[in-house]
Amino acid sequence: MEVKNPQKIGYAEAKKRLQEIVTKMESDELGIDELSSYVKEATDLITICRKKLLETDAELQAIYEKMNV
Repeated sequence: MEVKNPQKIGYAEAKKRLQEIVTKMESDELGIDELSSYVKEATDLITICRKKLLETDAELQAIYEKMNV
């Protein structure tokens, strides 16, 4: 299951796809020709997850600051 538009997926879906990629890599199911595309996809998914985590952290910090005013 390749993600067609990785910028529009949620954190949970991106994490699930990353787990699928890791499982394939660990099971030696990937040929050398496929490896590059999977690594690129994984890199994109990691970037998406990191961005979503940072955005959520900023939102939570803002809520916390409002509560302590």
